[in-house]
Amino acid sequence: MTKKDSGKKTTIGGQALIEGIMMKGVSVGAMAVRKPDGSLYVEEWELPEKKWYNKAVFVRGCINFVQTLKEGYTCINKSAEISGVGEDEEPTKFDLWLEKTFGEKGAMAIAEVIAGLLVFLMIAVMIATFFFLPSFLFNLIENAVSADISMWKSAFEGVLKLVLFVAYMALTAQMKTMKRVYCYHGAEHKTIACYEAGKPLTVENIKTMRRFHPRCGTSFIIITLLVSIIVYSLIPIDPAGWWGIENAALSAILRVLIKLPALPVIVGISYELIRLAGKYTNVFTKILSAPGLWMQRITTKEPDSSQIEAAIAAITPCLPKNGEDDNW
Repeated sequence: MTKKDSGKKTTIGGQALIEGIMMKGVSVGAMAVRKPDGSLYVEEWELPEKKWYNKAVFVRGCINFVQTLKEGYTCINKSAEISGVGEDEEPTKFDLWLEKTFGEKGAMAIAEVIAGLLVFLMIAVMIATFFFLPSFLFNLIENAVSADISMWKSAFEGVLKLVLFVAYMALTAQMKTMKRVYCYHGAEHKTIACYEAGKPLTVENIKTMRRFHPRCGTSFIIITLLVSIIVYSLIPIDPAGWWGIENAALSAILRVLIKLPALPVIVGISYELIRLAGKYTNVFTKILSAPGLWMQRITTKEPDSSQIEAAIAAITPCLPKNGEDDNW
């Protein structure tokens, strides 16, 4: 049996934004963003009542994950506008040509379409790299050695995905903007930890807290990758063997497509595991949390006082009201 911690374990969670933080409580969400003049912009909103699919075990994982991505994307875009990131940059020759040719409104509309296409292209490249590349490389290796090593395929793909993910996060950590985002990420974790410790939410108290938290989105991704290795190892997926396909690229594409239906199951299992890791402390949850906590050494950085102030401003409206229970 698992043993629940004696300390408080809140359902309040958050996300780092551009020069700010978003928090979600039981019934209220809020975001605090540092404006160019140094002041804090704070916005709060009522959260919709949770439906059955937000509560049902295994079902809730995939639904909540998609909703979180959507909310997070909206808040990041808004924080970029509020913080004024990129406003000081000089317009490019292409920007000036668009405005001259199509007018200010036309240029803005075209720029939005181009930005959308670039985002779509970026996602397509990431999917191709993250899902297609590992399977394709294994097929090339298998064809080169002229031996049946398919039993190692899921493990090879999973480990390579982990390597790619770690490398990607390590590279982004070198970017100036992302370094600050990771500092706000650290402020988010430390503030929630301070609240769970039952201490007043002051800059001084929060600075003493750990910046690593088992219920982090980074840990969720790591757990999802590890679960996928196990699940796909149990499901025999071998287009090359089934249909005698020798083309490495075609075999990899078919393998990715066949694996997709199992993805919601993997996300559902991973979500329940991350909840256990956030709620209990024992040998199992410590082992489960270890890879994600290590990864947070890359995705979180020590925040300064101004970043912690933003975290306090974001979490304050989300604290439970009279009669509300924010415990796990």
